[in-house]
Amino acid sequence: MSSDRVDGYGQALLSVARAEGNVDGIRSQLTDVARAVAGNDELMASLTNNLLPAATRVQIVDDILAGKASDVVCGLVGMIVSAGRGSELSEIVDSFVNAAAAASGKRVATVRSAVALSDDQKARLAHALSASAGGPVELENIVDPAVVGGAVTTIGDTVIDGSLRTRLNQMREAL
Repeated sequence: MSSDRVDGYGQALLSVARAEGNVDGIRSQLTDVARAVAGNDELMASLTNNLLPAATRVQIVDDILAGKASDVVCGLVGMIVSAGRGSELSEIVDSFVNAAAAASGKRVATVRSAVALSDDQKARLAHALSASAGGPVELENIVDPAVVGGAVTTIGDTVIDGSLRTRLNQMREAL
């Protein structure tokens, strides 16, 4: 799918979230749903199988999200899946998150760490990243056991790899 189309969906999601008056809540829920779908191969296969009728794919979304996400989020995910764009769900949600941050004058920094960061750690990291990014930064913390130690931060196209694995590799190469 073209980037323009992904961005179009992202802007549409932002418009709905603004109309609902709950951009942060919808962003949080959509991010959780996109991660869950991306992390479950069987679910991803079902939601992207265009041989299944759109109504069946939407019913799968409704069944899985019932009681776990708002009706608005269920409807948005159902709309994406029924349009045959389930395989781009993560990209569309990322576009929405970036558009929402940009609308509030911020950039999104995705921080992958082995454990969840405390509020104090998030605040200090956001402050440090804001100084280097040249403006306010909104942190999104993803717990990723593959990181082992430290953190890997992505702001746009910039990756700051402060993981233990990378540091050990650098030391190994230096020796």
